[in-house]
Amino acid sequence: MEEIRDVFGRKILEIGEKDNRVVVLDADVGSSTRASMFSKIPERFVQCGIAEQNMVGISAGLALKGFIPVAVSFSTFIAGRCYDQIRVSIAYPNLNVKLVGSHAGLTPGPDGPTHQAIDDIALMRALPNMMVLEPADRIEMEMVVEEAIKHRGPVYIRINRG
Repeated sequence: MEEIRDVFGRKILEIGEKDNRVVVLDADVGSSTRASMFSKIPERFVQCGIAEQNMVGISAGLALKGFIPVAVSFSTFIAGRCYDQIRVSIAYPNLNVKLVGSHAGLTPGPDGPTHQAIDDIALMRALPNMMVLEPADRIEMEMVVEEAIKHRGPVYIRINRG
């Protein structure tokens, strides 16, 4: 059975093959989040390394140039470490950036509390202009990715690990 994160990777690649505005940025966790599936389009796959704040800044710049950046990391890191950058550079100016937080909630259990995101929804919901989406299953994941790309403005997609 295909995991929800596999559906994300497959769907964002499918959309990216049709829409050359879509750019995926990865914080060196693409094999876990499945963002690395987008590396089949290497000219629009940006490996940012373990530098989530920088990845958010790059995403804001790409959005200002008309791209649709999709920045992907573990939810605890993208929501927690990048909160100020998201608030100032993406939410306030209402930029068309899609943020994807994988391994949400307690699903990364064995990795310890630093990898468990239980406050990411609260953080993202508090931001102006931010749409928060959490698909319940594989079918919803496909719809969420499509709608997030269509939506003009910032979106946070929360994905569980399994």
